[in-house]
Amino acid sequence: MDRTVTVVVDTALCTGCGLCVDICPSQTLSMQDEKAVVTGNRSLNCGHCMAVCPTEAIHVRAIDKTTVDFKTLNIDGRWLAHGDTDTPRLVKLMLSRRSCRKYKETPVERTILEDLVRIGITAPSGTNSQKWTFTLVEKREAVVCLAEGIGSFFKKLNRTAEKKYVRWLLKLAGRSELDYYYKDYYESVKQGLEEWEKKGKDILFHGAVALIIVGSRPGGSCPKEDALLATQNILLAAHALGLGTCLIGFAVSAMEKDDSIKKIAGIPIEEAVHAVIALGYPDETYERISGRKKVIIRYF
Repeated sequence: MDRTVTVVVDTALCTGCGLCVDICPSQTLSMQDEKAVVTGNRSLNCGHCMAVCPTEAIHVRAIDKTTVDFKTLNIDGRWLAHGDTDTPRLVKLMLSRRSCRKYKETPVERTILEDLVRIGITAPSGTNSQKWTFTLVEKREAVVCLAEGIGSFFKKLNRTAEKKYVRWLLKLAGRSELDYYYKDYYESVKQGLEEWEKKGKDILFHGAVALIIVGSRPGGSCPKEDALLATQNILLAAHALGLGTCLIGFAVSAMEKDDSIKKIAGIPIEEAVHAVIALGYPDETYERISGRKKVIIRYF
């Protein structure tokens, strides 16, 4: 982890309130002569000190200000206090977001996709590592190109899964994944590939005009969790912006097992892919929220 200290204190503006020292998780700052001073040799570069300072005396150079410079919406820089929000409206947004499998042909502007990434990275990140990556596939033609690569992977997988002796040998060796795939997915994947080749029906990305591929670079403390938290932010924000989304697990699975598919999208081999979000303007509407399966809640 890079823990280089990039905190700078303007002592002329510092009033010596000590709020930054109290809130710093890395003991990067301390008080000297009634002023905040950088004395630590490690920093999370989280920006807590910047956010808490009443006089804007602190700057963290590692923080890129453009990450809060949205192009398609206006956000003021004031912090929203705990409890100071419309909770029913927030929950209604969460309940209204549904996986979209029917899209219009209208393209999604690059600025919207970029703002969705900016919204995504407001998510928490383990030890503030922020090792997530985002690959934008912004043209339907590129989506189709990626779908072709994923389709080729599943053609090969299906040919292997058809061989009963291969499934049996792998299962005997304690690797039952192929047998599980054959029982649960082989037939539907076979039908989907036939419909794609004969009718051009896109059952993988459902006609989406764009994708956001969320991955991670090596070195994060919990990169998959970070990426999926960012993904949820993107899903909710996309709904609020009038877009439909759908997580494509088959695409993630193919990229995990075949590096050539990552190459198609220009993703470095050393990066892991954790989520593929299909998105576009939805060609479907609903009347009401529904719900989820019964949840298990435990108490200790």
